[in-house]
Amino acid sequence: MSTTIDVESITLRVAEIMIEELKLEDVTPATFDPEIDLIDEVGIDSMDLATVALVLRDEYAIRIDEDDYPMLTSIRLISEYIDNKRKNVA
Repeated sequence: MSTTIDVESITLRVAEIMIEELKLEDVTPATFDPEIDLIDEVGIDSMDLATVALVLRDEYAIRIDEDDYPMLTSIRLISEYIDNKRKNVA
């Protein structure tokens, strides 16, 4: 009866949130490369990342430290970060 969400589910949800919040076009959660560098290749800036972090914080009920933002550079890394935070809280 575990309510654990796997990293793949988190990855798709993070992609959805990125697309919605940043109004990205020509990409879907399924086609969003989880390894792509969000800053260098997508052009996300620190304000965009802060906005997404707030949405993720509310969605997953976790604390995302501002000091951690620099390492959250891909959807895969963000998903793993969320997964680790959720495991440490549980």
